Amino acid sequence: MTSPFKHVGKDLSASIVVFFVALPLCLGIALASGAPLFSGLIAGIIGGIVVGATSGSALGVSGPAAGLAVIVLTAIGTLGSFENFLLAVILAGVIQLVFGVLKAGVIGYYFPSAVIKGMLAAIGIIIILKQIPHALGYDADYEGDESFAQADGENTFSALSSMLDSFTPGAIVLSVVALLILILWDKVLSKKHQIFKLIPGPLAVVVLGILFQTLIPQSSFLYIGASHLVNVPIPENVDMFLGQFTLPNFAAITNPQVWTVALTLAIVASLETLLSVEAADKIDPEKRTTPTNRELLAQGTGNILSGLIGGLPLTQVIVRSSANVMSGGRTKLSTIFHGFFLLLSIILIPRLLNKIPLAVLAAVLLMVGFKLANPGLFKSMFKLGRTQFLPFIVTVLGVVFTDILVGISLGMAVSVLIILIENYKNSHFLHIVKDSDSENHIRMTLAEELSFLNKGAILRELSNLQPGTFLELDVRKTIHMNYDVIEILEDFTSKARERKISIQLVTADGTITNPESYSALFGVKNAVTSH
Repeated sequence: MTSPFKHVGKDLSASIVVFFVALPLCLGIALASGAPLFSGLIAGIIGGIVVGATSGSALGVSGPAAGLAVIVLTAIGTLGSFENFLLAVILAGVIQLVFGVLKAGVIGYYFPSAVIKGMLAAIGIIIILKQIPHALGYDADYEGDESFAQADGENTFSALSSMLDSFTPGAIVLSVVALLILILWDKVLSKKHQIFKLIPGPLAVVVLGILFQTLIPQSSFLYIGASHLVNVPIPENVDMFLGQFTLPNFAAITNPQVWTVALTLAIVASLETLLSVEAADKIDPEKRTTPTNRELLAQGTGNILSGLIGGLPLTQVIVRSSANVMSGGRTKLSTIFHGFFLLLSIILIPRLLNKIPLAVLAAVLLMVGFKLANPGLFKSMFKLGRTQFLPFIVTVLGVVFTDILVGISLGMAVSVLIILIENYKNSHFLHIVKDSDSENHIRMTLAEELSFLNKGAILRELSNLQPGTFLELDVRKTIHMNYDVIEILEDFTSKARERKISIQLVTADGTITNPESYSALFGVKNAVTSH
């Protein structure tokens, strides 16, 4: 049995990066939500420690989500107090537990691969566009905003123009140097010596930022003012620290508006979580599959606890999850560690945290954004044909110019439209027979046409195969195989040997062979282009 601590070094290194990414996001989202700053940190801590421990996601990171900020801001005003809102957060968590018990997490399996990749690319573009102003010392918009229309009256692109009239020289110098160090660390130094693998580059540039802020005199034009630094609440004593926790008002449980807000939070938070789960699994180097129903149970538990002690509602968040993957995280320990770092840091070193310039954290996020929106991804999606590229690019544009849920909805609509155009009509796409001579011999016959709508059922059946199974995969009838299904089969084949599963492929001409590349077998064009 593999030890859960096998990759503890990599997980610890990744957790430090996720901690520095999560810290300003927790504070910024709380600020945008009209809630106490400490409430964002509570949600981040619970998302890391509690949800991280109970979730089945290896690399997903949970915390307060920018997508909920407007809902939270409106709800606090509608319900009359933050205490009433906390009760809605608890009830939202209970509703999510019900969703998990009812196995509503299956919805997550029906998001097309092209749409999820489009969301990832769009998030990368948004990170780059939103972090450029912070890198130049223009911090009018809150850290972590993902919407096109900003709370300060600007939008993503107008903010890029406004920053030219109000930048900070010290922030520019620091962010440029930090970016150069991060690139050098990633491309050169980490390959030269073991020490550069043990110490994450983001930690080095954060230390640089603290030294810069400490050593530069206030009279210097390079000095970075307090409004451009991390702003963690600093309690003077234990009583003040404990006073930052807020208890919910249970007397408001008879208020129908509380239940309306709770249902809204539960639905939106669950959808964002399932989207993030699919996205995190997509970029997982080990191609693991997160149990979505267990994820809803974990999120519900987290929201109940967060509401009980004064925290914001939380979801699994793709920005933090992506930072975890890009930083080399391998197991859920990286998520849990980052939660403990958040907890210990606000107790032990809040003053030191408040010396971290936002510009240096912007440099870290810019690196994450570039890796998500790598130009190579756009090129590869274009080569796959219009049935993959159109949903992909529509999702990218939709997310960048509106928000995640609207962008995903547009991408889904295009995917469904393509299926209708291609006259998808085969409902009997999967037929499974156990060999009478052996319980371990299973014949799985795929139908003539397979689309992304079939991937959930196929993935479920493949995941249920027992170790030692001999799988006979019959594709003689299959004419059209969507790229999403090809991806699932190739990912499964790459992991089958570890599960001691043998695969025999029966092809169109009756040839029995071992699977190598399903893309080559069907031809990528045949798999992804219309008839």
